[in-house]
Amino acid sequence: MHARLIRSVTPRLAGSLGLVVVIALGSIALAGCGGSAKPKAASVQNCGSSRTAANVPVEVEIYRGTVACSIALTVEKSYAAAIVAGKAPGNGGGGPVTVSGWICQGFSTPQLLKTGDASKCAKKGTEILEILKTPS
Repeated sequence: MHARLIRSVTPRLAGSLGLVVVIALGSIALAGCGGSAKPKAASVQNCGSSRTAANVPVEVEIYRGTVACSIALTVEKSYAAAIVAGKAPGNGGGGPVTVSGWICQGFSTPQLLKTGDASKCAKKGTEILEILKTPS
C-alpha cells in the first residue's frame, strides 16, 4: 500500500515541479530581453537548438574547448532526460548529474537572470552551455 501511494504522489510532484520550472524560465526569458551580461568567449560555437527538461527552448553553445556539436547536443539532451527521470539530486534537480563523463548542472535563478545561461556541462576544460533564447 505504501508503494502505491508513492507511485501516485510522484507523478503529481514531478508535474508540479515541472510547472514551476516552466513558469520561472518563462519569466526569465521575458526578463532577459536586454541581452546577456557576460561577454562571449572569442571561440564560442553555436551548435543549434535544444530544449530543457521543462521543454523550454535553448541554444546549445560550446563555450570553451573543442567538441563536436553532435556530441554537445547529445549531452544536453541526455542531461534533460536525466532531470526528467529524477536522476538529478537536490530540489528540482539542481544538483550535478554525470552524463557520459560530463558533469552537468543548472544555474541558479539569479545567475540565469543575469547571464541567460540555463545550464553547463563540463569535461576536461571543455564547457557546453544552454542559453535561453531571447525573443526577436
